[in-house]
Amino acid sequence: MKKDLLKVSIRQNAIYIPHDIVVNNIKSINETTSALVVNASKLGFTFSEELLHTLNNVNPKDKLELLEILKEITGVNKNWTPLVKEWNIPTGETVLDHIITLFGNIFQTKKGTKLDCGHIIPHGTFPLERYNGCPFCGTPFEFGSIEYQNQGSKLKVLELWNDNDLNQFYVDLLKSKTALDTTQTESLKTLLKEFDLPNDLEIGIKETSMLVIDGLVEHDRSDEAQILFKNPSDILRYLWYKHTGFLQIIEPKTIINRISKNHHNIFNPADRSGSARLQSKADLKLKYSRKDCKRVATWLNNLDSPAEKSCEIMHPKRGMWVRFIRALRLAEYSKRKGFENLAKLLDVFYNENYEVWQGKINHFRLKSDSENTFKLLKQRPGLFARSLFSNMLWFGEDITLKHFSEIIDNIPARLVFTLSMYAQTYFDKNATRNVKPLGGTNKRVTANKFLKLYEEDHLKEMQSKIEDLCLDVIKKRFSSMENKNKTIYIDEGLFNIPMSIGDRSESVQDLPSALMGTRFTVEGNTVRLFLQWGEGLPAQHLDMDLSCRVAYETSTDFCSYSQLVIAGCKHSGDIQRIPHMIGTAEYIDINLDELEYRGAKYVSFTCNAYTNGSLSPNLVVGWMDSKYPMKISPKTGVAYDPSCVQHQVRITQKMTKGLVFGVLDVKSREIVWLEMAFGGQVVQNLDTIAVEALLNKLNSKLNIGNLLTLKAEAQGLEIISDMENADEAYDIKWATNTAKVTQLLID
Repeated sequence: MKKDLLKVSIRQNAIYIPHDIVVNNIKSINETTSALVVNASKLGFTFSEELLHTLNNVNPKDKLELLEILKEITGVNKNWTPLVKEWNIPTGETVLDHIITLFGNIFQTKKGTKLDCGHIIPHGTFPLERYNGCPFCGTPFEFGSIEYQNQGSKLKVLELWNDNDLNQFYVDLLKSKTALDTTQTESLKTLLKEFDLPNDLEIGIKETSMLVIDGLVEHDRSDEAQILFKNPSDILRYLWYKHTGFLQIIEPKTIINRISKNHHNIFNPADRSGSARLQSKADLKLKYSRKDCKRVATWLNNLDSPAEKSCEIMHPKRGMWVRFIRALRLAEYSKRKGFENLAKLLDVFYNENYEVWQGKINHFRLKSDSENTFKLLKQRPGLFARSLFSNMLWFGEDITLKHFSEIIDNIPARLVFTLSMYAQTYFDKNATRNVKPLGGTNKRVTANKFLKLYEEDHLKEMQSKIEDLCLDVIKKRFSSMENKNKTIYIDEGLFNIPMSIGDRSESVQDLPSALMGTRFTVEGNTVRLFLQWGEGLPAQHLDMDLSCRVAYETSTDFCSYSQLVIAGCKHSGDIQRIPHMIGTAEYIDINLDELEYRGAKYVSFTCNAYTNGSLSPNLVVGWMDSKYPMKISPKTGVAYDPSCVQHQVRITQKMTKGLVFGVLDVKSREIVWLEMAFGGQVVQNLDTIAVEALLNKLNSKLNIGNLLTLKAEAQGLEIISDMENADEAYDIKWATNTAKVTQLLID
């Protein structure tokens, strides 16, 4: 079995079994298969009947390899020991204990216990028998193993994937009509190494094309990549992806500022923001080999678009282009024979012999010249769609929608759905919107000031007109498709899964993945948050913090390293230094009954990098839930049980300082999985109003069930409750492949 392909399939709730490793056709379950089933259940997994019988006929060596992969994904071989033993019982430590210990170490008191880290803990302060390490500096000394397993009340059912299933998933990723999230991107990178590109396949998104181009270049097939470049902006996107790892073109100053802020420290002597800024500038400097220079020069020279049009596309990133042109020695290559197109492009670019489309738009808009403004906007339907709401407020909805309706058939379905979903929030004078600038953290913005020019009834009318227009277009596109089927089955669970539009999660989900906005039902009375980091790194000061923020009707409270116990929440203690190579962990237990009794509305789950810099690479964070009590080891405090893990993510983004990774709705007892990056070292930096704005945004999203209902209505399909007798059937299993779901977005 290939480990990377196994990991790809597990993310999709399946196990990939190549046909060539199935060696028998025995019906009765053998002992090694039974042992695999038992061990997998301890990790929170079980197998479908089809998968079970297939696994029964593979070599025991392959079964062992599968089990090891499941253990690696669930992290059972990592260190899960917290700072405090049996941390559900408070140690009673106070700020005064830390102050006394500080002075005790300054004056080297003799009345205390000296620990391995060198600190002296004065008698009468911290109860040392309750700790696995130093309570003053957060250095762990004692480590334990996972003691309690199989406490989970719901197992994750894994299905069988064969060669065709894996290949179809590969094609679905390439054809996806929305941007791939980080999990899908990781999977596609793996599959590109294993499969050739399908012939005559149209790649759905530019960001996906960058991954394909990278694969071609690595195999020295850069000539074949030429067809994927439509304009110079695509080439710049690829170059920037190779240099920074970002699939979007994030401005250098944005990256530099973000890294600098991440190294700011509330303790001024520890602030390293200045040196981090200098280092990030140095890291972004461009340097290319002759081979790279010739490759890029050839790509630019062979573009089909006229030089003037290409230069206009290059203009918004002119500063970046100037640096790339110098680093790639393009002026030198333009003088060579055969590079005449490149020479003309550079001549037009440097002499600025081109008009900027956006400049003309701004000119006519400021003059309130609607006719010329819309004439230009209709040349670029995508940009017209993105500026539709503001133009409605500027010129009025009737004339704007009249011109927009003329080109709406040319607009990608994902933009049509986005307009329909967010119209309600945009045209609300009192609404706060959650936005994420390119390369930045989530921010909240107030309503457009021009909304004040309109009455409430008028704004609602604008909203209705947009929704009706978008609905008509979607129905028209569905009805134009030939469909000979008569009946359709729609699983009820699909009405709780949002469409993947506009969400670019920045973490990898190694366990079966879920879309941002997915709601998880809490079965028990306790939700246990966990944070594990530092595996594979040498012992050092690397302080990652797990926290949560509780929102009440008129106030907030937080549980973190500085407040280990609050009403309804208990923290396992603050670890500031990681042990050598094995990592460390923190936990928080959240008691729903107590929070509900006290009137809490929701709880935000967060993690922060207190250490200068961003969250540690490969940091794993998530939560556990079970209708059965989840135990805590009285000897070591280890509270991790993989069978209880409901959801977890692995951090890979190198600029995230703080992250909200879930929100618990106390009253409905549901956890909304989301990602919201924020700045600052501590949970107090979290803007709770921004969290509410993001929740409102997610709640306004179209769900898969409603989209399928719309399809049924447009195509005259009868919705039935019997899946086996339906001509078209859509269930939860189908929806796990989010790239395939995007094929419902008909352009």
